[in-house]
Amino acid sequence: MRRKFAERGEGNLGCILWAVLLGVVVLVAFKVVPVKITSAEMYDFMDERAKFAANNTPEQIQKAILDKAQQLRLPIDKDHVKIERIGDNIRMEVTYTIPVDFYVTTWNWRFDHQIERPIFIF
Repeated sequence: MRRKFAERGEGNLGCILWAVLLGVVVLVAFKVVPVKITSAEMYDFMDERAKFAANNTPEQIQKAILDKAQQLRLPIDKDHVKIERIGDNIRMEVTYTIPVDFYVTTWNWRFDHQIERPIFIF
């Protein structure tokens, strides 16, 4: 049997590296996507409250936002919520930080939701 010296065996190092990279991407997505969805829910809730701000006082809106934050398990307290009416406009600002644990390190993801809309009186 003749040996071919031009042939060489190749390892699967490239395949292993791609598998590790895929694992890291899946881990990051697994940790980040739920946080982003929860944050988007809070923003949508604030936007909905701003649409119907004529029916509520700023204190009622602030209480509703704090209740929703508790329901979504977001680290928001009274100091993180600022609501003000300026003429026929309402301005809302909610700032909070969510720590995202990646097992190796923790990333503090800061959210700053700001909404400014005109108040429509029906």
